[in-house]
Amino acid sequence: MSAKQFNSFEMAQQQFDRVADLLGLDQPTRELLRVPLREYQFSIPVRMDDGTVRVFRGFRVQHNDARGPSKGGIRFHPLETVDTVRALAMWMTWKCAVVDIPLGGGKGGVVCDPHNLSQREQESICRGWVRQMARNVGPVTDVPAPDVMTTPQHMVWMVDEFETIHGGRYPGFITGKPVGLGGSLGRTEATGYGVVYTIREALKELNVSPGSTSASVQGFGNVAQYAVRLYRQIGGTVVCVSSWDQADQTSYTFRKASGVDPDELVGITDHFGGIDKQKARDLGYEVLPGEAWIAQDVDILIPAALENQVRGDNVGKVSSHVKIVAEGANGPTTPEADKALQARGIFVIPDFLANAGGVTCSYFEQVQSNMNYFWEKDEVLSKLDTKMTSAFAAVSELARRQKLFSRDAAYVISISRVAKACRERGWV
Repeated sequence: MSAKQFNSFEMAQQQFDRVADLLGLDQPTRELLRVPLREYQFSIPVRMDDGTVRVFRGFRVQHNDARGPSKGGIRFHPLETVDTVRALAMWMTWKCAVVDIPLGGGKGGVVCDPHNLSQREQESICRGWVRQMARNVGPVTDVPAPDVMTTPQHMVWMVDEFETIHGGRYPGFITGKPVGLGGSLGRTEATGYGVVYTIREALKELNVSPGSTSASVQGFGNVAQYAVRLYRQIGGTVVCVSSWDQADQTSYTFRKASGVDPDELVGITDHFGGIDKQKARDLGYEVLPGEAWIAQDVDILIPAALENQVRGDNVGKVSSHVKIVAEGANGPTTPEADKALQARGIFVIPDFLANAGGVTCSYFEQVQSNMNYFWEKDEVLSKLDTKMTSAFAAVSELARRQKLFSRDAAYVISISRVAKACRERGWV
């Protein structure tokens, strides 16, 4: 599957079909869960700083809300497509179900590149998105959040626009807000920490001490940074991270055999996670091609950037040392690569389990916002650890009992829960 032909939604449907066969799902339930319940596509006209008007394409997909309001991020990306948004909405449904939180899957996006937009132009896009969707989103219907290239600031503009339109205070409309404006403590760390909680549990199963392990991480955004921090705290060594270079429009891998120091790298990283190559060399890092992260002799690979990164054409580069692939990103491994990893006995912690810390903490933020009472950080992170650990245990136990690949086991749990909710509601 080359990058050109790759279609996230087809991959999400392919994964679903496999498990629908495993579960023997009836035809109406399959038809209902294979495609989103609702999709919105719209235009956002924005008056630019130079006085011209540009029209941006916006999307919101609500895949399934049988178990609760839709939940999912809004991403700003120049290559955004409705199929990517459909796939991510579908994965969000499974992600909420696997960690057993009462939410469904949604996702949104705008085709734009915030690198080339002023703050005022970005604010206009955020407010324009909400104006288009104001009747179809809200604290009890569909709760957005930040995603690729969107920030807490974008969320504040969105909640402000929503509250202006509806004439009230609705902090539970959106998550990923700054602390003090309805945001939750622990939210920044949540996704990366969740990945490491699942790695910790997988290492226990494999009877391997974290202190004896090493990892290679793709990406150096929020998820990767906090995963690296917590993984080092439990004793592991990260030998490299990769990062996208906006100027070169390509990615690079930054390697240091003695161990990557995230704080050192953060000091030379721009707002979008791009690391300064010359400064990294000065700090003793080797600068390698972008895909070098996948070929490192490490115990754990953590793809924590974008979808379609471990494929049939590069899975052969994965070292024989690798015991675990923990998917911090959404959809980083294609079905073709999955088969190869499974054949090699590599423990894959699937994306919608590994990175579910983000949506779990978003759910905690939503609960706190709606009741207008906020928890301490330790309480948030300990609730997160409990949720992630019990979800991992359920998936792992089912995989062992039914001799299933871990991704299939996670899907079986998720799809069963969502199908049951649809049946109980009388939809099918």
